[in-house]
Amino acid sequence: MLKGKKILIGITGSIAAYKIPLLIRLLKKEGAEVKIVMTPCAKDFVTPLTLSTLSQQPVLIEPYDKTDGSWNSHVDWGRWADVFIMAPVSANTLAKMASGIADNLLTTTYLAAKCTVFFAPAMDLDMFHHPTTQKNIDTLLSYGNHLIAPQEGELASGLCGAGRMEEPEEILRIVTDFFLKRNLLSGKKVLISAGPTYELIDPVRFIGNFSSGKMGYALAEDAAARGAQVALVSGPVGLKPLHPGISLISVTSAEQMAEACFSEFKSSDITIMAAAVADYTVTDPAPVKIKKSGDKLTIELSKTTDILATLGKQKRAGQFLAGFALETDNEKSNALIKLKNKNLDMIVLNSLNDQGAGFGHDTNKVTIITSDGAEAEVPLKSKKDVATVILDVISVRL
Repeated sequence: MLKGKKILIGITGSIAAYKIPLLIRLLKKEGAEVKIVMTPCAKDFVTPLTLSTLSQQPVLIEPYDKTDGSWNSHVDWGRWADVFIMAPVSANTLAKMASGIADNLLTTTYLAAKCTVFFAPAMDLDMFHHPTTQKNIDTLLSYGNHLIAPQEGELASGLCGAGRMEEPEEILRIVTDFFLKRNLLSGKKVLISAGPTYELIDPVRFIGNFSSGKMGYALAEDAAARGAQVALVSGPVGLKPLHPGISLISVTSAEQMAEACFSEFKSSDITIMAAAVADYTVTDPAPVKIKKSGDKLTIELSKTTDILATLGKQKRAGQFLAGFALETDNEKSNALIKLKNKNLDMIVLNSLNDQGAGFGHDTNKVTIITSDGAEAEVPLKSKKDVATVILDVISVRL
């Protein structure tokens, strides 16, 4: 899968650099062209001779040759690569990347790179968990870079915890998957809804639900990573999209979400309704705060527009429509009814009875059911991984 792909590896001063020769071997076996740029400190952990021998390319360290003044062009190298893998990335280089500091050949090459950048942090667990490091990681993700998260395990300090750079075999798999999926949805318009809706009772109170939006945002990130242009219609959540291919449309109420979805659906190729939309809204919200009086308060509710059912009626040939079904009882039968009655191509069922699934969690456990009767059970995984499986199913069917 990597034959002819141009892979640039950036190495920093970390003990995890000892893993990079194996990564180079694996990439070369898959047919990739590999070049290496490293920081001066990285030479203390792995030799340029070893890296040059394995990559069959010269290794660049300094911005220029101090004997004759010839320039090592960070611009040329940054434009050469199809993918730039920064591994291992020390806390120091991570901070430089996030801040735009370019004081060595590696960081100047990073700033000049036009390709997708993966970064694999490697450091002690306290350094990794430090707020500064976490903020720097978030910053790099907001730029569209891809995190290869460190794993938990024994570290060079003797401590055990997060900070251990991912193994070369897994990095190879991640990069291979990237090339496999990169253009699967290129040119496609994807509409995704996420989060809860808030239905006002008065200016300070509302009826809502516990949706965090994490599932919908994970779907949006994965779809954008596959080349799609994503319109993300989001209720009020504490999240923000990171991929530049995502256009965020923020809404509050079910009515606002319906208007936004109906507008975007007209040009959508794929629509995934992952939001938890209120079924009822307050008929006549109070214009001022309701004062406490009496032992009871009666609020009249009116049914909201069924967004998914309306989209199912409007669906044209060639459009793919998927919905979610969060159930507490008779889960599968209720999901199948929803799949048929709302004219969906796919329904994603999850149950509040499954521990670690549903609202508020970083994980989910789902059953994917398509209109032709096919089913796929997805065990408890991170919502990011569940999103990948869902988009895999849709991509195959398209």
